[in-house]
Amino acid sequence: MQAVQRRVLWVAILASFVAFLDGAIVNVALPAMTRELGGGITTQQWVVDAYLLALGSLILIAGSLSDTFGRVRILRAGLFIFGAASLACALAPTALLLIVSRGVQGAGAALLVPSSLALITSTFSGAAQGKAIGSWTAWTGTAFLAGPLVGGLLVDLATWRWIFAINVLPIAATLFFLKGLTLPVSVPAPPVPALTHDGGTPSAAPPPSVTAARRTQRIDMIGAVLAAVGLAGTVFALIEQERLGWGSVAVWLPFAAGVVALGAFLWWEHRTPAPMMPLGLFRIRNFGMGNVATTFIYAALSLGQLMVVLFLQEIAGFTAAQAGLASLPVAVISLVLAGPFGTMAGKHGPRLFMAAGPVVAAGGYALMATAAEPFNFWLQILPGQLVFAVGLSITVAPLTAAILGAVPKEQSGIGSAINNAVARVAGLIAVALAGVMLGGVLDHESFRRIMVITAVLFLAGGLASALGISNAAARRVRDAAS
Repeated sequence: MQAVQRRVLWVAILASFVAFLDGAIVNVALPAMTRELGGGITTQQWVVDAYLLALGSLILIAGSLSDTFGRVRILRAGLFIFGAASLACALAPTALLLIVSRGVQGAGAALLVPSSLALITSTFSGAAQGKAIGSWTAWTGTAFLAGPLVGGLLVDLATWRWIFAINVLPIAATLFFLKGLTLPVSVPAPPVPALTHDGGTPSAAPPPSVTAARRTQRIDMIGAVLAAVGLAGTVFALIEQERLGWGSVAVWLPFAAGVVALGAFLWWEHRTPAPMMPLGLFRIRNFGMGNVATTFIYAALSLGQLMVVLFLQEIAGFTAAQAGLASLPVAVISLVLAGPFGTMAGKHGPRLFMAAGPVVAAGGYALMATAAEPFNFWLQILPGQLVFAVGLSITVAPLTAAILGAVPKEQSGIGSAINNAVARVAGLIAVALAGVMLGGVLDHESFRRIMVITAVLFLAGGLASALGISNAAARRVRDAAS
């Protein structure tokens, strides 16, 4: 691996690490937050979903910004926004201000993830790309899964506010590695060939004024607003309907407006010449079916891990640190196995891994569905967590490599953004529906129900992969190397 590749990989890992760490570290601190600020399960849902809502709404336009203005520039802006919002969360005196600050955090994270992955896909290729994505997946996945341990220790030993304040450390490290790293803008909007006066060779690149105009055209603000309104309206209704009921105008009106806005978003993306979500990418087999699999897998991941952490604290009586410690074996397994599975998928193709991994993960949640009184963590939760960790390690790197390997390199930013948007929105909707699936109360019976639902979602992701993913790209790379 070349020096610049190694540096790019560390930048990509650190930038995504801070976003994923914050997304996961919050879960274990939710009971402590509501004890201090009030609001119960509704506040807990909003603290999680405000972040996911902003992330899912803005990550698409962030991908366009990354492709247009350059990975490094957008990455740096995201780091500053995320850092400022983290400090606001740490100092928030009320639940409302905490939720608003979490939304700003999500906006910063939206600038981080697609830019970091696009750095990898534009710097590495072939099997090396699969290995790099595997390393990225291992470290960022560890942040996502080990976050509860870090959060639990901070909650028990200090205060939940420190889970946000510590973000300045990985942000500072990322900015250090970014210093002096200059990469070219991947591809501005492709120039339209202009024939010479004799109808022959296309003219040279357009003048700077034309290029600047085309860059401006690539920023799909209408699409961004429609996506944000659509997601905000539907998610607000799904969370608040349990408290207010579907008959309330404060529920059905935002829901109706959100559905209309989402429909308008799809219509606009089909119509506009510079969409932030090019629908044509979904006609690429691995990209389209990979995102279908992503929907099920990340809905299961977000729902299942959140419920395990809450169950251990609120029902089983674990402290925040103990609940976080319970996730450590999952983090270790992910760190050790994700890289090798990413490498194997780069050589042999992603289909088998994407089909088998979710099935193994589903088996883990089926084991956790046996939880009952008297509760025994070692027999009822830990075996399932270990099986789930292996399944997740088999799945994630091949899934990411298959989707991003299917799109042209010049569209790697928007391809990464779309996939991340699908993943975050899937988690967003799953968490928003958590109250409905729980029946309003978290106990042994509702926990078992959630575990079964999570297992079914993983199985659906594996089935979508088995039916839809192709190994053709990996075969072409292998044939070219031989």
